[in-house]
Amino acid sequence: MPYRAAKISFDGSHYIATPKENFPQGHKRRRAARPLSVEEVEKKEQFEAAYKESQKLPRKERKAYMRKAMEETIPDKEQRKEYVERNNERKTTNKIRRKVRLSKKVNLQRDWNFFCTFTFSDTLHTEESFRKSLRNTFKHLVARKGWKHVGVWERGGETGRLHFHGIFYIPPGGMVGEIVETKDYSTKVHRMQTAHQNTYFLERYGRNDFQALGSPMEVQHSLGYLMKYIEKSGERLIYGGDLPTYFVSDVMNEDILCPCGIDDRKAVLADDFTCMVDGEVMGKVSKEVIEKMPKAN
Repeated sequence: MPYRAAKISFDGSHYIATPKENFPQGHKRRRAARPLSVEEVEKKEQFEAAYKESQKLPRKERKAYMRKAMEETIPDKEQRKEYVERNNERKTTNKIRRKVRLSKKVNLQRDWNFFCTFTFSDTLHTEESFRKSLRNTFKHLVARKGWKHVGVWERGGETGRLHFHGIFYIPPGGMVGEIVETKDYSTKVHRMQTAHQNTYFLERYGRNDFQALGSPMEVQHSLGYLMKYIEKSGERLIYGGDLPTYFVSDVMNEDILCPCGIDDRKAVLADDFTCMVDGEVMGKVSKEVIEKMPKAN
């Protein structure tokens, strides 16, 4: 048997095996972070603020803006350039990792059925209470109704109004409130628009939209929206419910189609590969079999 206890992910088209023997370092224990000096804290805070502001600019102008914003903090031109390059690279790497993790979690959970948007209403909340209360409501719905979600905070381009966008799985019988169709005039596109609003959230938080997802293509389209918001806002993803990144399975040689990844350290598996735990056959890969398999992140 080529692989024992490999991590299996789904990229939307194929199952990918990550053999643990090809990544022998495993999870490294994080060393305690070195306390930052006052000067280092000041540099970091200045960079974070400049980075956030630069995201509003065309991509080719962003680094120049950050270097300009940090002139007083780092007077030396070469040191300033090196600092901005290094930290911008860190931001880019972290963003890529978040996108990869998002894709794996979304694709492994096959039953997404709504793409939802919740819009901040200043007549009902402050921004702080909107974020806190909405997150708390999601936690209760995960625990009591079996909801799952992956989403991100984002601000509207023209108004700067805060939104939460997310892909949701709401199980049968798990919906709260009712979905009602509403129509109003959009000043953004200058025409009437239709929304499917949930009365539970409408009463407590204001405008919302529950768009039903009826096909894998619509799920991938919604995933693309979340990717765009991560790129634009730099916000961290919000997860809720049991959403593993991988399931774990032994892999037989006949189920390996071809190597893939950097240095061919991963493998593309057959669409009907056999799932096994400690040599015990669990069945051909399917939603029902995956639910029985060990999970990993």
